[in-house]
Amino acid sequence: MVSTLSGTLLTPAGFVAGELVLQGGRIAAVDGRAVDEAAARSAGRLVVPGFVDLHVHGGGGADTMDGGDAVATLARLHARHGTTALLATTMTAPLAEIEAALHALAPQLEQRAASAARVLGVHLEGPYISAGRLGAQPDCVRALSLDELLALHAIVPIRVVTLAPESAGSLAAIPSLVAAGLRVQIGHSDAGYEEALQALRAGASGFTHLFNAMSLLHHRAPGVAGAALAHAEFAELIPDLLHVHPGAIRAALRAVPGLYAVSDATAAAGMPDGRYRLGRQTVAKCLGAVRLADGTLAGSALTMDQALRNLVSVGLPLADACARVSTVPARYLGLADRGRLAPGCSADLVVLDGATLQVRGVVVEGESVA
Repeated sequence: MVSTLSGTLLTPAGFVAGELVLQGGRIAAVDGRAVDEAAARSAGRLVVPGFVDLHVHGGGGADTMDGGDAVATLARLHARHGTTALLATTMTAPLAEIEAALHALAPQLEQRAASAARVLGVHLEGPYISAGRLGAQPDCVRALSLDELLALHAIVPIRVVTLAPESAGSLAAIPSLVAAGLRVQIGHSDAGYEEALQALRAGASGFTHLFNAMSLLHHRAPGVAGAALAHAEFAELIPDLLHVHPGAIRAALRAVPGLYAVSDATAAAGMPDGRYRLGRQTVAKCLGAVRLADGTLAGSALTMDQALRNLVSVGLPLADACARVSTVPARYLGLADRGRLAPGCSADLVVLDGATLQVRGVVVEGESVA
């Protein structure tokens, strides 16, 4: 079936006023004339690439660690907010609980649920992290066993793994993990600058929620954050304007070419204030923030459409902000057919009001979901 969608389109070449042709869940053609950002923002219908979120714990009251239907629920919630593809993200937990969660969510990778974002795989956030930089993770850390991690990868594809390079077994395992196709990210780490550099040289390619749950930048001890600013090609960042100050976001944008947004969303995303589960933890959502009982930020209630609006609010040009929620994370995963409005790409797109950047429609693999 062939369908068309007209409006102002954000293509790899920039904004064009024109038309998309969709066929068989893919973009068959793009046609139009170039326009500038001002014209795009005045458009009633602005069509941008679907958002790609590589760090999602939950949403709509559901948590990845519950597996199965819970993952479909969170994928539907985030699809309504423009996310067309995501990584279901686990929490640090006893190994048996992680295994159970992966087995339970495996069907969601085999078949995309109706009206839901595509689940591309798993982001394994722990348990191979530092007990000194848990953030909101439970204290169930363990030494990294390569055989153990690859056995988890055999249950469902682990696309990204967060580890602390200073933890036992982690640094030595990085080359083998990269060879197996995993993206290794440094996070929840108290490593020094030099240890972080060792991890990058071994093949680590990113940083998990930059600035949060990592050794911070000091001019005589640059830490993990300093290593990211000095050397990273890619890093994820939570732009809810609570986890990272706008000034730090701007500094990271100047330093890290492939800085991209993640939601780090919990079950509280899309839900009213109240108490929710985050793995083994109970968290409270209040006034837009999600916290443990001691006040520690515990993931977020962010959705990627709000992440886009926040990036624009701190001064990013609209096209750049859109790339940070779609094209850049897709490129980080090596997905040439996601995060772009171009012939041959998956028909994943978000229709925005040009003036307010509010979501007016979402298409996932050719299916209208919102």
